Order: sequence, then structure tokens, then C-alpha cells
Amino acid sequence: MKTLIELRVFRFALVGGLVAVIYVSLYLAFLQLGLSRTLANGAAFGLAVVTQYLGQTLFTFRRSLSEAGQIARFVTMIGFGFLTSALVTGWIGPAASAPEWAAAAAVAVILPVQNYLLMRLWVYAEALEATEN
Repeated sequence: MKTLIELRVFRFALVGGLVAVIYVSLYLAFLQLGLSRTLANGAAFGLAVVTQYLGQTLFTFRRSLSEAGQIARFVTMIGFGFLTSALVTGWIGPAASAPEWAAAAAVAVILPVQNYLLMRLWVYAEALEATEN
């Protein structure tokens, strides 16, 4: 059981790292193509989220892509991530007089932990319980 959890955490980190590289690469490529920062970010973010869903669902948690409840929970998780990043960079960081880079770094540490816990305990929880019991 411990090995399965360790393997899942490794796969989660691998997918997360790949998604980060994809996001940054696409954002920079879209800027080079002449898109505004807002459009470049939106397009890169959207494609990164789709990649994240595909990778985490198929590779990390080994689930079907087409489960409607799972998709809705995943989208909600993304919303929680946005809320967390907005709170840390827009409210907590400034209230603590933290530099911008520190707030961004905090988000980079908090979000993977938050996302893994939400995926493990909520997004994919029903399917995981069925296969692990």
C-alpha cells in the first residue's frame, strides 16, 4: 500500500512538472505570436489545465476521462486553486508585507499540496476506494 501511494505521489509530481513546463512554453510562444498577455495567459492556462486533467486522470490516478462528476470536481478544484493563489498573492502576501516573489513562491508550494489532497480525497476518491479495497 505504501509503495502505491509513493508511486502515485511520484506520478503526480511528474505530471505537475510537465504541466508547468507546458504552461510556461505555451505562454511564451503565444506572446511571440503576438497575443496579448491576457490572451496568452488564458490560452496557455486552459491548455495546461486540459493537459493536467489528462495526465492526472490517466497516468497518476488511472481513471476514466469521461466521468461527469469527476470532471466537475476537477474543475471545482481548479477554481479552489485560483482562489488560493488570489488570496496568497492579493491579500495574505501584501498583508504580511511579503515581496511579490515570496507570495508567488508560496503559491508554487501550496497549490501542489492542495491539489494532491483534493484529488486524492475528493476528485478521484470514489474510484480510488473501489480499487484499493
